[in-house]
Amino acid sequence: MVNRHVVGAHYGLRDWLVQRATAVIMLVYAVAVGAFVLFAAKAGYADWQKLFSCTWVRVLSTVTFLALLWHAWVGIRDIWMDYIQPLGLRVTAHVVTILWLVASLVYMIKVVWGV
Repeated sequence: MVNRHVVGAHYGLRDWLVQRATAVIMLVYAVAVGAFVLFAAKAGYADWQKLFSCTWVRVLSTVTFLALLWHAWVGIRDIWMDYIQPLGLRVTAHVVTILWLVASLVYMIKVVWGV
């Protein structure tokens, strides 16, 4: 009997599902915003401001942005794990990526919620 030594983080199926689910969330949001652009072609700043003052649009925007951040994290983390071999450099890349994603989240909250 041969013993196989399996290594890795075993994120495969979960990450695949996360990538698909977050992509669907982003697609729905893009179609909704695209429909607004298409059907409100003459919309000005006041119209956009009125649209984004609705709580449901802010919540949908926040959920979509969180999906975008999760989608980006899974993709970038996999790239770092596949292509950066030195552990110290890989951990540094992960930390820098996390800091960038958290900073993006803070900025999104400031923009969408006006905090």
